[in-house]
Amino acid sequence: MWVDDMADANTCTALFVIDIQGELANDPATQIPHADRVVQAGTNILQSARRAIADNNNANDDKTPSIIVFVQHEETDGGLVRGSEAWKLVFPPQSGVKTEILVSKTTRDTFESNRDLAQRLRDLNIGHIMAFGIQSECCVLSTCGGALAAGFGVTLLSGAHSTYDVGGKTAVEVESEVEAELKAKGAHNVPWEDVVKTWEKI
Repeated sequence: MWVDDMADANTCTALFVIDIQGELANDPATQIPHADRVVQAGTNILQSARRAIADNNNANDDKTPSIIVFVQHEETDGGLVRGSEAWKLVFPPQSGVKTEILVSKTTRDTFESNRDLAQRLRDLNIGHIMAFGIQSECCVLSTCGGALAAGFGVTLLSGAHSTYDVGGKTAVEVESEVEAELKAKGAHNVPWEDVVKTWEKI
C-alpha cells in the first residue's frame, strides 16, 4: 500500500494543487496538450478529497488529506500577471473553508517562495504531501523537491500532472521522467485513481 512507507504514519496529509491556471489549462492558444486530462482528474480528486475531509471531520488520518493547498504562480510580466485571466485558478479554494488555503508563489518551488510554509504545515501536524498540477518538470517537480528537502513525505499523483512537449520529448515522456526523478529522491508515484478509491473506502 502506498501509505506503508511514510516516515510518520501518525501525521496528516496536505493535498497540493499546483498552478492549474487559465494560461496553462483553459486558453486554447497556450494550454498544455493534456490540459483536459489534468482538469478532469483534478475535478475528481478535489470532489473526493473534499468529501473525505468532511466525512472524517478533519480527524488525524494519514490516508486522507486534512487540508488542501491551492498554489498560484504569479509574474510581474509574462502570462501569469496577478489579476489577469491567465493567472486565475481553474480550481479556487472554497471561500470560508478553513481546510482550504491559497498560497501564492513567484518561483517554481512553493517552499522557496514561502519560507514559513513548511513550519505552518508542521504546526497543523502535516507530515506528508500529495501533489498534482502543472507543469510537471517545472513547478510540480520543484515543489515536490522542496517538500522532500523540508522533510515531508511526498506522493505525486500520476495521470494528474502534465506539461508541454519540450526538448524533443512528448509531455507524457516528461511526466515519466519527472516521476522517475522524484522516486529516486524518495517520493511515491501513485495513479490518482487509486488514491481516490482509497479515500472513498474510508
